[in-house]
Amino acid sequence: MFQSPGEIAFTIGHLDIYYYGIIMAFAIFCGLLTILGIRKYFFPDILKDRIFDISFILIICGILGARLYYVLLDYKYFLKFPYEIPAVWHGGISIQGAIAAGIIAGIIYVKKHKINFFRYADLFIFGLVTGQIIGRWGNFFNGEAFGRVVSLEFLQNLHLPQFIINGMYIDGLYREPTFLYESIFSIIGFILLIIVRKNKKLKLGQLTGIYLIWYGLERLIIEIFRSDSLMLGTIKIAQLVSLIAIVSGIVLLIKAIKNKKNYHEVKIFN
Repeated sequence: MFQSPGEIAFTIGHLDIYYYGIIMAFAIFCGLLTILGIRKYFFPDILKDRIFDISFILIICGILGARLYYVLLDYKYFLKFPYEIPAVWHGGISIQGAIAAGIIAGIIYVKKHKINFFRYADLFIFGLVTGQIIGRWGNFFNGEAFGRVVSLEFLQNLHLPQFIINGMYIDGLYREPTFLYESIFSIIGFILLIIVRKNKKLKLGQLTGIYLIWYGLERLIIEIFRSDSLMLGTIKIAQLVSLIAIVSGIVLLIKAIKNKKNYHEVKIFN
């Protein structure tokens, strides 16, 4: 397993503040701002207070789920070095674990408060994608989520900024910037979701289904090039989870399309 010490941004007393943590916190903050902005234009019936309540729960559960997922899949390492389990600043959190934990927490919340799950899921995925766009840069500073060994010429031919090329020099070798590929893919996915949301014939849950399919395909492709993936024998675990996401998205999309009422006809308030 590749372990990066991370890069320290600054130190307060004896406390080291890592770029990784700063970027992840910024990703969460921007994700929340995105949710509030999208709500204003496309989901005005959803109360801000409800968004803050759900966001707090999803952030906590997402972080715990992301770390737990990573630890369980590499349990041999963490049994040997248990003090590394809480060391998220060294990297090692999984967006797939965060999504799974978020879905579970979301289902529990909406059942308790008797509100519609997809009414909120269709909104919160915009914040999730924003977090993915920015969060992948945390992987860059931690020297993780990298791809196969490539030449300096290969990176230069991509016309990348020099700081990215320098950052891709890991353990004496240049690596393919798969973190950047996924960040760009996520930007495209965000634009796609905005376009789909403008459709007046949109069905409840369609956006969530499209996101699952898009993210599944995105990660399935990116994992082909990554060389630091968690493995299950000879199979990349992220690709297995991606296939599950794609199938789930397709099933959800079919069910949503069969819904007789359009999205704007569904009156589900807080």
